[in-house]
Amino acid sequence: MAKIKHNNFIDTVDEMLATAKNEGTIHLYAEDKIFTGRNLKINGKELFHFATTSYLGLEYEARLKEAAISAISKYGTQFPLSKTYISHPLYHELETKIEAMYGVPGIVTKNSTLGHFAVIPTAIRDEDGVLLDHQVHWSVQNACQLLKLRGIPVEMIRHNNLQMLEEKIKELSSKCKKIWYMADGVYSMFGDYAPISDLLELCKKYAQLQLYFDDVHGMSWKGKNGTGYVLDILKELPENIMIVGTLSKTFGASGAVFITSDTKLRNRIKNFGGPLTFSAQLEPASVAAASASADIHLSAEITILQEELAQKIGYFNSLIKATSLPMIAPNSSPVFFLGTAMPLTAYRLVQRLFNEGYFVNPGLYPAVPVKNSGIRITVSRNNQEEDIKGLVQALEYHFPKALEETSNTLHQVSRAFGIPEFSEKKEKLIPQSSLNLQYETSIQQVDKATWNALLGGQSTFDWDGLCFLENAFKNSADPENNWSFHYYLISDKNDVPLLATFFTFGLWKDDLLAPESVSQQLEEKRIRDPLYLTSKVLGMGSLFTEGNHCYINTAHPLSKNAIILLLEQVEMLHQNLNSSMLVLRDFDEDIQLNRLFHNQGFIKINMPESCIIKDNSWNTTEEFAATLSARSRKHFVKEILPFEKAFEIIIKEQLTEDEIAQGYNLYKNVKNNNYAVNNFTYSIDVFKKMVANTHWEFILLHLKDTENLQNENPLVGILFCYKNTGKTYVPSLIGMDYAVPKKFSLYRQLLFQGIKRANELGYKKIDFGITATFEKRKLGGKVIPKVAYIQAKDNFSMEFMGTMQTK
Repeated sequence: MAKIKHNNFIDTVDEMLATAKNEGTIHLYAEDKIFTGRNLKINGKELFHFATTSYLGLEYEARLKEAAISAISKYGTQFPLSKTYISHPLYHELETKIEAMYGVPGIVTKNSTLGHFAVIPTAIRDEDGVLLDHQVHWSVQNACQLLKLRGIPVEMIRHNNLQMLEEKIKELSSKCKKIWYMADGVYSMFGDYAPISDLLELCKKYAQLQLYFDDVHGMSWKGKNGTGYVLDILKELPENIMIVGTLSKTFGASGAVFITSDTKLRNRIKNFGGPLTFSAQLEPASVAAASASADIHLSAEITILQEELAQKIGYFNSLIKATSLPMIAPNSSPVFFLGTAMPLTAYRLVQRLFNEGYFVNPGLYPAVPVKNSGIRITVSRNNQEEDIKGLVQALEYHFPKALEETSNTLHQVSRAFGIPEFSEKKEKLIPQSSLNLQYETSIQQVDKATWNALLGGQSTFDWDGLCFLENAFKNSADPENNWSFHYYLISDKNDVPLLATFFTFGLWKDDLLAPESVSQQLEEKRIRDPLYLTSKVLGMGSLFTEGNHCYINTAHPLSKNAIILLLEQVEMLHQNLNSSMLVLRDFDEDIQLNRLFHNQGFIKINMPESCIIKDNSWNTTEEFAATLSARSRKHFVKEILPFEKAFEIIIKEQLTEDEIAQGYNLYKNVKNNNYAVNNFTYSIDVFKKMVANTHWEFILLHLKDTENLQNENPLVGILFCYKNTGKTYVPSLIGMDYAVPKKFSLYRQLLFQGIKRANELGYKKIDFGITATFEKRKLGGKVIPKVAYIQAKDNFSMEFMGTMQTK
């Protein structure tokens, strides 16, 4: 298989969060001398605190602080021993109180993340399977990575999608003893709930189903004894349900607690649960504070505290309902999410609220899809009614200001989140008096000379090349290769070109750029369901082309305005076509573009490197060899040139029906052997239309030495080459017989013959495309790094593929 450099998820996240940091909205430092829970001091400014995850404010309770201080005085700052050997003296008291709260013994862990790593690999057996809710907490998803190493199936369903869950249960039921569904009780970003009652009905229907709830955001503020949202619904805990609670966040101390009524499972986890055995236990101060908090939870006081918080949540909700602010997933939890769609709007709104004296968090990728950015607001018992009223007034004033400042609209926000409109549709576009926009759906409607002057010198998307692409892929009977075409040209009022590009809309495989092992697994599923995990995508350029698909006149003062106008236009088209993803691709790395696209709701990913030969001018084979590096020259002279005579090389502008069929089969050989870029297989009709187009020619290699092959002088290799009118030669597709012995270096020979033919025709530039850059570099190709910017309606496919085993 051809190897490519796949995108690194960590790099993408790092770049996104680095932008948020530069905007002054994350990685901040509190400057307070004393915390009260109501205020925070940041950059010398006093702010009302609406970002805590301690909804009852128990960390400031005197009884917890005094217990922690006393424990340090008596027992020191830590008890550095594994709990497997001996527990701290205060542990027994805490565990007794936890059992009183829940009615069953609990397992206390250092924190919920380490707890998941302790519990999940122990609870899930090799014969089990796991289904993850798309929005279940990262710590749960990460712990499940360990299960894949044991061959345990781990799959993902869309958020709260019970139909999809049931389909997956049916799929796993014949091969798994137990099927674990893992979800949050209360989700940390939008504050919405797991559909527990419906899940219980599924449990009645499928005896294999086990439920695992991370309920750390439902803890303390809900339920009898503050045992959380999930247990408040369940009332009693059946053996097929496990709950994860927290001793930090709203509980006010530190640590986590895992609750199961399955005694055997609980004992197995306590006997050997990874971090429970090999990590240090909670510090004495944390145990003591948790024990003091448990006393409050076991008293009538917890109900009073819950009611106080519920009153403030209700007050916030009543104020919000009187506004047109787009709150996502309205509910009665302490967590609220105000949608902004674009990250830049979120940054600006956070900054505006800072200036007004309110601290909130931006909700950003990867916690939410990049175009579902917004403001995460939490209400705590420490917030006063006047603080809450002031925040809502500030939001009502500054939200439309932030929208206007970032060329955003309430309509765009509603559209991005799929929520009802709060006001009439008003699209804010750059005044047409300053920019002229031409939008067409066929290259025939675009002036040929203008297009070729801007984008004509590369790949197969000069004007004539796009005529071919439209003929081959527009209105195709093959749904996998049926594309619509969309052309944009933007100029200033004097008709000076500012921007030109084209998009295609069609089906993409979601694993287009995934690791090969992921694509191999998905292709097995596509034997039964050819369109499994595919999406409708509006993408710059096309899946047939590569290169710089977007001309930008960067020297013009209105170039940025032109880009923003393009983004507004394609965003509307993206929505009208109901595509799942919008892709801007094949850009050079550029700091200014990175910031602009990020702020408009795109994330950057690395594209496979492309390869070109810029100056293919030479007169003899010796001169060509001299252009190569010493190492590549040695490789060429010893491994490629001597075998040229083993082939009969024929260059044709027309192919017979038999040659088309043979060439197509050779193309499919390569396609089926290469998942580095996993797109759909083109139909044979595409190749027939190549033959009928005067801009295509074909380099055929017949092997003269047929000692190990059945046919005499069989066709063993073919290059499908496009002759760009801008004097660029494009060996666009390749076909090979993998039965040809390795000594003939068939692939390298095909590359060399493409270079040789381009030289004969006087083409100085060769676009070699993506993949196999190592081989192309040996023949003088220059590797060109490229990036793309994507905007997906949700992260499901990406995260689903993240649950699959890779090699």
